[in-house]
Amino acid sequence: MKAETLVNIIGSDFYTGVPDSQLKSLCNYLMHTYGIDPKHHVIAANEGNCVALAAGYHLATGKIPVVYMQNSGEGNIINPVASLLNDRVYAIPMVFIIGWRGEPGIHDEPQHIYQGEVTLRLLEDMGISYFIIDKDTTDDEAASAMHEFGAELSKERDVAFVVRKGALSDESKVDYRNDYAMTREEIIRHIVSVSGEDPIISTTGKASRELFEIREANSQGHSYDFLTVGSMGHASSIALGVAVNKPDRKIWCIDGDGAALMHMGAMAVIGANKPDNLIHIVINNGAHETVGGMPTVAGNTNMVAIARACGYPSAVCVDDPDALDTALKEAKNRKGLSFIEVKSSIGARADLGRPTTTAIENKQNFMTYLNAIGQGNV
Repeated sequence: MKAETLVNIIGSDFYTGVPDSQLKSLCNYLMHTYGIDPKHHVIAANEGNCVALAAGYHLATGKIPVVYMQNSGEGNIINPVASLLNDRVYAIPMVFIIGWRGEPGIHDEPQHIYQGEVTLRLLEDMGISYFIIDKDTTDDEAASAMHEFGAELSKERDVAFVVRKGALSDESKVDYRNDYAMTREEIIRHIVSVSGEDPIISTTGKASRELFEIREANSQGHSYDFLTVGSMGHASSIALGVAVNKPDRKIWCIDGDGAALMHMGAMAVIGANKPDNLIHIVINNGAHETVGGMPTVAGNTNMVAIARACGYPSAVCVDDPDALDTALKEAKNRKGLSFIEVKSSIGARADLGRPTTTAIENKQNFMTYLNAIGQGNV
């Protein structure tokens, strides 16, 4: 089914969401048709943010909004769905479009496996009726499902289209790019060079994949790194938990702009606690690049000013290798919480691989290394 067809079947003129690779055709169509327009299409910071924004649209217009997301975002919508949208609270209807990662029987990455198993169950628990779109779903079947959804929406209840892998297609092509020269992988290579044997917590997506491959190329092993393959937006909080309990060693966090935006309150907590051994690096390409390159608002956000306002005593922004090296070395030698924003280009190697160790192995190796640090063995 074409993404344009699904949009026409739903018939809404307002979409908000967090991009997903399985909804790339839909995201590209919306970007091609609307771009970023607060009247018609907003890429929000997290899925709960989307639900609240869509609720505001409904309150102002009386019309039905659409929220799109990867199924990993279901956790972020449980609170607003249960305490805001539910028909026993404010009874606010909307349509969800959910990319089904980790569907049982379909190979996927470890962070998606359990989420895939509970995707439909969570919708059922939230009282959200759903229809599954797959490669064989016809336009008429989707239209019939939307017609049936009309009865639920008229009762001010919520509904969802759950989209299987490869179910949506579209001819809309959008070129996502910016003017920065350094690639994310180049930036991470510089970080690895300066951090030495210090522990690193890296964020969701290609950043962790690139860090893994850099370690492989350097024959360093992987015990230094905790690869946060899931739970987008929480790497910096994990790093805070490590830093306060390993105060005698520098702890590095490699974060992304989309992840930092998703749970930005973490920066306020870090700034309030001020661990003097934590170095928080946000690689900012202004894009949800791992899932297709759709823009984040970080391209127009002063991350350094936010860090300073949150209480980070040192915060800088760099966009070239020499300035990056200077900032990294100063942070390593500084006693105090540090924030470094690094401007990055959009894109990654076509042959970028994935970690060959399991998530459990990563955790165990990392904990063993942290324990050795605590005993003064490294």
